[in-house]
Amino acid sequence: MAITKAVIPVAGLGTRFLPATKAMPKEMLPVVDKPAIQYVVEEAVGAGLRDVLMITGRNKNALENHFDRATEIESTLAAKGDTEKLRRVMYSTDLADVHYVRQGDPKGLGHAVLRGRMHVGNEPFAVLLGDDIIDSRDVLLSRMLEVAEERGASVIALLEVEPSQIHLYGAAAVEATDDGDVVRVTGLVEKPSAEDAPSNLAIIGRYVLQPEVFDVLEHTEPGKGGEIQLTDALQELAAESGGPGVYGVVFRGRRYDTGDRLDYLKSIVQLAVDREDLGPDFRAWLRKYASTLANKPKAGETLDEPGVGA
Repeated sequence: MAITKAVIPVAGLGTRFLPATKAMPKEMLPVVDKPAIQYVVEEAVGAGLRDVLMITGRNKNALENHFDRATEIESTLAAKGDTEKLRRVMYSTDLADVHYVRQGDPKGLGHAVLRGRMHVGNEPFAVLLGDDIIDSRDVLLSRMLEVAEERGASVIALLEVEPSQIHLYGAAAVEATDDGDVVRVTGLVEKPSAEDAPSNLAIIGRYVLQPEVFDVLEHTEPGKGGEIQLTDALQELAAESGGPGVYGVVFRGRRYDTGDRLDYLKSIVQLAVDREDLGPDFRAWLRKYASTLANKPKAGETLDEPGVGA
């Protein structure tokens, strides 16, 4: 069955970015000059998934507004003859067929995915997490859709991380397949310690799921953090005897994590330096600024020479 639907959970509170996210969804934080959520929707559409369901929560109206018409802005830009800005404003409006449903109780990622059941129906579908931006020059989701269609199985995205960082992710135990970038998943553990992790292959925020996952999520008990974990449901599917199992696509491209403050700043820099319109000037400034850092005082320190570190 052709896969046409994407589910994007966006109900999180974004507490890491307070107070910026007190009144604005974290998914609307700008990454250069687009909100993070637009990169994610563009990725879904680029892979052929134009039917997008967002699982929202309170104070997420800005997301709906962003993908809706902005007639006052459009009229103002049209009257000024500013066709380029008008095109950019209208681009997100026509990007996809976007639907919304509230999660209600914040019971975890598994619960958020389950809230999409009525919209998805008995079809395979993709799940994209808004914290992860995959560089548009690198292929991931399209490859996952291909593997899911070939094998009739659920597929997760995996990324090699430093063992010291695996506790921040779900970790996968895997077996090799005939495809160099595809592995069969034999086990999954949510946020293990480095000592208990089955590998340093971390689950990142892209999934292609078979509809059977909904039945599993219906009876999945709260796990790590008292939440219904999608990882636990996938572990059950992976262990199911005679079932299609779960496969992983090992991603070796560029990924930007916007869910952490430091990584969010890095993401902006990494994307900006490669922009044709901003990159040349930004790279020149960045080199000049970086050359001054050796003389800048650390927090709480001062230098004797006047003007140094200014």
